[in-house]
Amino acid sequence: MKRAQLKIYATLWLAAALAVAVVVWWLVGALRKTALTVAVDQGINITPQQIASIKAIGEWEFLSVDDEELVDTVRRGFFSDDHLARIYYGTLRIGINLHDVEPGWLKASGDSVVARLPRVGLLDKDFIDEARTKNFFESGRWDGTAREALYMKAHRQMLVHGLTEQHLERARQNGEVQFRQMMKALGFPHVGIRWED
Repeated sequence: MKRAQLKIYATLWLAAALAVAVVVWWLVGALRKTALTVAVDQGINITPQQIASIKAIGEWEFLSVDDEELVDTVRRGFFSDDHLARIYYGTLRIGINLHDVEPGWLKASGDSVVARLPRVGLLDKDFIDEARTKNFFESGRWDGTAREALYMKAHRQMLVHGLTEQHLERARQNGEVQFRQMMKALGFPHVGIRWED
């Protein structure tokens, strides 16, 4: 009986070893047929959602110019002249409005991106801080119309002194630096920028 049991155990072990060998042979064959390849995409894609979120920034200030203007007017009279002189303070904010970009303004290709940005200009036309306006000198009686005319004169002078070509060029340079930094943070090492005329 011991001999019969040994034969049975030997047969079971042989059958188990044969089954394991068949499974290993089948797996090796299956792995040879299924080639596993790994491809690395070197390109960076910018999604429409990312473009929309960049555009949602809206007004993007690149330079602010603080200005102070002394403006005066004289009203000639028969016996004496009336004088009004006021000091106006304002901050001109120069930059771009990303809501003004044209379709296709941002194009990515591989690890490069090219942006076509709108023209740099004044972001807010109400740049005079009326709360800081001071009377420098006043003689005679002046109505609201005369004060409004003086305000408009100060507004024009601030535009002349604040929106110079030098300030606009400096704003463009600041804008390029800021935009490049943002694109590099998104993973684009090569950034091209074109400004609209």
